[in-house]
Parts: sequence; C-alpha cells; structure tokens
Amino acid sequence: MNPFIHIIFGAKPAGLQNSGRFIFRNRLSGHLRPDRSLLLVLLVLILTSCRVFNKYHAPEYDTQGLFRDENPTDTTSVADIPWQTYFADNELKVLIDSGLKNNYDLRIAVARIKQTEAYFRSARAAFFPSVTLAGQAAEVRTSTGDNGTKVLGYPTDLFTLSVAASWEIDLWGRYASQKRAQYARLLNSRAYRNLVLTSLIANIADTYYSLLAMDEQLRITEETVTLLQESAATMEALKEAGMLNAAAVEQSKALLYGTQTTVPELKNQIRQLENSLCLMIGSKPTRVARTSFAAQVLPDQLDHGVPARMLARRPDVRQAELNFRAAFELTNAARAAFYPRITLGASTPPAMFGYTSAAIADFFKPENIIANIVGGLAQPVFARGQLKSSLKAAKAQQEEALLAFEQTVLTASREVTDILYAYQSSLRKDDTRTKQVQSLKTAVEYTQELLVAGEANYTEVLTAEQNLLQAQLAQVNDRLDQLQATVNLYRALGGGIE
Repeated sequence: MNPFIHIIFGAKPAGLQNSGRFIFRNRLSGHLRPDRSLLLVLLVLILTSCRVFNKYHAPEYDTQGLFRDENPTDTTSVADIPWQTYFADNELKVLIDSGLKNNYDLRIAVARIKQTEAYFRSARAAFFPSVTLAGQAAEVRTSTGDNGTKVLGYPTDLFTLSVAASWEIDLWGRYASQKRAQYARLLNSRAYRNLVLTSLIANIADTYYSLLAMDEQLRITEETVTLLQESAATMEALKEAGMLNAAAVEQSKALLYGTQTTVPELKNQIRQLENSLCLMIGSKPTRVARTSFAAQVLPDQLDHGVPARMLARRPDVRQAELNFRAAFELTNAARAAFYPRITLGASTPPAMFGYTSAAIADFFKPENIIANIVGGLAQPVFARGQLKSSLKAAKAQQEEALLAFEQTVLTASREVTDILYAYQSSLRKDDTRTKQVQSLKTAVEYTQELLVAGEANYTEVLTAEQNLLQAQLAQVNDRLDQLQATVNLYRALGGGIE
C-alpha cells in the first residue's frame, strides 16, 4: 500500500501550506475544536455504514434422498444418547473414560484450541489502538560560526517523555472480516476436537469388541483342538483294531496340528489389540480388563434421524462448513483491501501527548506539555494488480472450500447408508448361520458314530470337524460385524459429543 494522499484533521500551521500535508500540533490548550471533532465523528460514522463485505450465509444442501432408499421424518437419533448410556459394558465404559482423560490425540486437539484462541484474540486486538510509552534524552553540540575558536562548545539539551498511539479505522470491514475468519478457525479447532473425541470413543469400542471376538475365537479353537485330539485318538484305536489305515491317522493328526498352530497366532493378535487399547487410553502396555463376547447386547433399534440432524452433529461436516466460512470472510477482507485506509494517531516524536523540556527541573510544568493528533488516508494505486490477484485467489479458495463441504456431506451420507445396510444384512444372516452351526455339530456326531460302525470313512469326519470350526468362527465374525456397526453408526451420526 502506497500512501499517496494524506488528510490530517486539525489546524494548518504556517510553513506547510504547500506540502500537501496538514498537521494539527499545539499545546494542550489547542485541542481539536468541538465543531471539527464532531465532523470527524460524523465522517467516520458515514464511512462505516459503507462496508463492502457480504453477509455470511451457511451453504445450503438438498438433503432429500441423502439416505439411500429412504426419507426419514423421525428426528430421533442414537447420536443424542450419551456414550455412558449407549454402551452398556461397564469395562468398556472405564476404558472410554480413561481415554477421554489421557488420550494424546485428544490432548493435542485441546492444545490446538488454545492456539487458535490466541490467534483470535490477536485478530480482535486489531480493532484497538496501539499505544507506546517513550522517553528520550538528547544533547546537541555546535561550534562557533566565525573563526571556529570554540569547537563543539555550545551544548543544547532536550528531554522528552511521551505517549504515542496509532489507530486504523476499520471503515470497510477488513479487520472485522479477518476477525470473523479467525473465529471460524477457532470453531474449526473445537470441531476438530469433537472429531477426535467421537473417533476415540468409536475406536476404543471397536477395538474392545474385536478383543472380545478374539477371546471367543480362541476359546472355540481350543475346544476344537480338544475335539480333534479325541478324534485322532479314536482313529489311532481303530487303526490298531485293523479298521483304519495309517493314512487316516496321519490325516487326523495333520488337521489337529494345523488347528493348534492358530492358537499362538490368536494369542499374539489378542496381545497386540490389548497394547493398542492401552495406547488409546494413554496407558503403558498391560492386560486389559474385559467381560465376555457372549455378554454383549445389541441395541433394539438404531434410529438415525433425519439427514439434517446428522449434518448438524457430524464434526467433519461442521469443519468443512467452517472452512468455507473462513474462506468467505477472507474474500471479504481481500475485497476491502481495494479501499483507502484511514488512520488516527501520532508517532514519537512528536507525540500524541507528553512533556518536553531543555531542563529536568522544568520538565513537568504546564507550558512544556505537547499534544499532536494526525489523521491519514492512504489509497493503494500501484499495488492494484497484486490486490486483484489476491482477491482472485481468495475467491478460488472459497470455491474450493464449498466443493469440499459438498463432498464431505456426500461422504457422510454414504457412510451412514453403508453402515445401516451392512448391519441389516448381518442380522439377516443370524438365523441361517445358527442353523448351519447346529447342522455341522450334528454332522460331526453322526460321522464319528458312523466311522466307529464302519459305515463312514475318515475324510467325512475330518471334513465335518473342519467345517464346524469355520462356521463357528464365521458366526463370531457376524456378531462382531453387528457390534462394530452399532459403534460406526454412532460415530457417523456424530454421537458422543457433549
């Protein structure tokens, strides 16, 4: 910004008529006259009414059909349920509570909020004048003007103590727009904290359920190992009785050994999940206290509410909208930069108010008081090309933020739709999977009896036992999918935010 025009409110002292700059500077008795002060106030009020910024409106989005194949009207949502009520497992509640207190990601998010709060206070401070207290002591020595018999022999002292202030009047709303943009960033940091909070709750619950599922799979596998040991012993006895050959015995042992090798793998995965949970709750690696997989209860109904309700609660959607808001306000600030800036104040020296004297003893006498008020107006001229480029960049960033918001909304709708359909699909498998497991248990019993009776071969027994193990493990995975779907839906709807 190049100051080509300066308008100084006040009297015009002699000697500056042709300088193009008018200064008001006199003793304390020479304040601005009431008529000129009133004109100054009126001018500021008139110009302030001519702000150039556009009023912000949140981006609109058509929520019709946002959830595939449905258009709900019930506003009830599981996201409105506190996590302490939504999750029934007491051990899980303890873990979540510990995570909310000690998780490092959440603590980092809180630290970011403190940073943005400081930036917001800094932006708000731009509305106030900057004030400086300054003191100065000067000694000037001169020589005689004739024969130079006395070199630097004539000292002149000057002591000054003053208060200097400057204030730029925000006529066009540039500082106001920057403040609103910084406030949007502050809200964004709080939305980020909420995003971390919901993700943390969901991740702890998700990992906890996975840990219980691993416990259940380990239990089933160890029971299967016992069953296979009995089967191998039976085949060994039949071999001794001449009813089976050695190949049947070795096949049964191979299936037993192969199943036994999965036990250490499951225990290793359980240990790693425990360590992951400890990291989430900010704890050193240790065993995690937990209940059982069978004790978990699914919600009777997963109410998700209307799409607008979901968009209002989801932290990532809120973040995207706040990013657009900040970009919108920065566009206003870039537009306001085209207009002249008006400042009031004084530099040091001379000061807005202070004392100056050649002697310390006379320093605070009334006749040594100085006062000075300078008003200036600066209109950018040669920087106009740069300002245009800045405005174009701000508009492009605003468009980018709007597109990101719309994309975030679509992503949110896809997540909710996918979770709901996956949950319903998993529920529809329950009856069939239960019948499959029951049939395979019966098949194992029948084939073992038929093998002893000589009416079935060993491959039928081994196949039935292997199929039973796979079906039981799949049944655990089905149940885990359902539990995780309830957690993911809670997170996708913005649940857990207090």
